[in-house]
Amino acid sequence: MSDQSLTDLRGQLDAVDYLVDEGLSMALFLAMRLGQPLLLEGEPGVGKTTAAKALAAALETRLIRLQCYEGITAAEALYEWNYPRQMLSIRLAEVTAENISKTDLFTDEYLLDRPLLAAVRHTGDVPPVLLIDEIDRSDDEFEALLLEFLGESSVTVPEIGTFTASRPPIVILTSNRSRELHDALKRRCYYHWIEYPDVERAAAIVRRRVPGADTALIDAATAFVSSARTLELDKPPGLAEAIDWVSALHALGVTELERNVARATIGAIAKTPDDVDTVSATLGSTSDPTSSIPTGGTS
Repeated sequence: MSDQSLTDLRGQLDAVDYLVDEGLSMALFLAMRLGQPLLLEGEPGVGKTTAAKALAAALETRLIRLQCYEGITAAEALYEWNYPRQMLSIRLAEVTAENISKTDLFTDEYLLDRPLLAAVRHTGDVPPVLLIDEIDRSDDEFEALLLEFLGESSVTVPEIGTFTASRPPIVILTSNRSRELHDALKRRCYYHWIEYPDVERAAAIVRRRVPGADTALIDAATAFVSSARTLELDKPPGLAEAIDWVSALHALGVTELERNVARATIGAIAKTPDDVDTVSATLGSTSDPTSSIPTGGTS
């Protein structure tokens, strides 16, 4: 992997149907080459999580995902002990009159790897991709825990010892900027902001993800989603919603984006009642409800 070039990486990503722009491909390449965590930020639905999944697929390595949320604990990220199995061993020892000590119960046999420890203990020629998803949803204490891990690529289990990665994982953190991350965390990472793709590139991406869909349908739907982002919406639709919408329309056998079908399936891109009303209003009214929506998305 150390001999891999930027061009090689872009080709590998293309081979798994992930179309990457120059900025993101550079960020992914440098994160691997420098051994530095990559912090991806951007609006929801621009493809931050998908970038990590695609990288793992392109490198043919394991993807290990740590989904962050409010109140996530160290045990859920690092490791836990298999308490049911420990209790079973204790009861079995009682039945057979065997002596069992505390040290017998806290061994590798009873250790459950959670994402960070799993990434450290990964074996293979290619390091795993460790996705720490939506880090902005965790708290300050958890961020501090990550700082130590990112700096040392190791996990200490007091009862056993310290596990250090033979090949440090490729770490990708994502954030929707629901809160500001600490400067200490940002300093450890290579940073990249993912923009919404332009209409042409979005259509190319959707074609890869929904290959059976009609080209005219994809072009019209992606253009409409792009124009919808200019509206005052609670949750502007991203690329993920465009893919979902085209997938739904394709499943219905639709080959052309028409007003009546667009209204019926608007829940694929509008996620609140107000947004449904706002987006639906842009469809306009016409005496022929089956007329096509212009490429620009509005009447």
